[in-house]
Amino acid sequence: MQVGELRIFAGRSNPALAEKICEFVGLSLGSITLETFPDGETFVKINENIRGKDIFIVQSTCPPANENIMELLIMIDAARRASAQRITAVMPFYGYSRQDRKDQPRVPITAKLIANLLVTAGAHRVLTLDLHAQQIQGFFDIPVDHLYASPVFYEYLRALKTPNLVAFSPDEGSIKMASAYASMLGCGVGFVSKQRTNATTVEALELVGEVEGKEVLILDDITETAGTLVAAANLLKERGATSVRAAVSHCILSDIAHKRLKEGPLDELITTDSTPVDPSGLPIKVLSIAELIGEAILRIKNHESVTSLFKVKGF
Repeated sequence: MQVGELRIFAGRSNPALAEKICEFVGLSLGSITLETFPDGETFVKINENIRGKDIFIVQSTCPPANENIMELLIMIDAARRASAQRITAVMPFYGYSRQDRKDQPRVPITAKLIANLLVTAGAHRVLTLDLHAQQIQGFFDIPVDHLYASPVFYEYLRALKTPNLVAFSPDEGSIKMASAYASMLGCGVGFVSKQRTNATTVEALELVGEVEGKEVLILDDITETAGTLVAAANLLKERGATSVRAAVSHCILSDIAHKRLKEGPLDELITTDSTPVDPSGLPIKVLSIAELIGEAILRIKNHESVTSLFKVKGF
């Protein structure tokens, strides 16, 4: 199917990333009015003709999550009613992704609900990065292009030249990610067993893997309170790690996370600009995913493969 002219619009969740994406693609950001009424309702008006065009809407559903999700849905609906030929929701961070299953009685599967809302609003495709769980792609009956931050992290980590590196998962859930990075970086792998005592506190119990005299890289997809990272880093340094870095795709840092990172054992937290991150006063390195997403947008537009974008050293 031939699609119309490419246009990129952005919500208010992460305008800096949207501007970088447009700079890479070689387009100006689409003109749109976004306002909030005194009662909290969102108003959207697309200020240009998009009839028959290929529309990409960039919106991370980071805090305030509910407002940003609703704004994205309204933008999609506005584009559909303005007769856009195709609408792609570009979600560098997919909110509610941790609620992807019923792990206790009488709870929702909110990640599926968000998928339903996007389709109902009028999205034809979704472009996202490092979902918390791979199976979320199956919640959609429309195409989902799932990118990985690994190529961006790999280039930075390779430049560090750490010969005694070992990749670690901070819990059982990220073992697959840690193993993939270990293969790319040609290093060992291990994991930390943890126990969550409450919503903001984590206790690291034991670890599996060689640590003594190693430079450890912790891999995870998301951190909010930094509890898991700090607990794992403390245990790793107690067992003889010379340094502990963490590479986390999405950082949604609360006040308690800022305090822990300032006072904690992490030598460096490497993350992306999938959500707005203020590194001031913290050991944080923010890498941009703008070129990765921009290239994916161009390939979707031109009906080219997106899969090759996240292949590093053949993996």
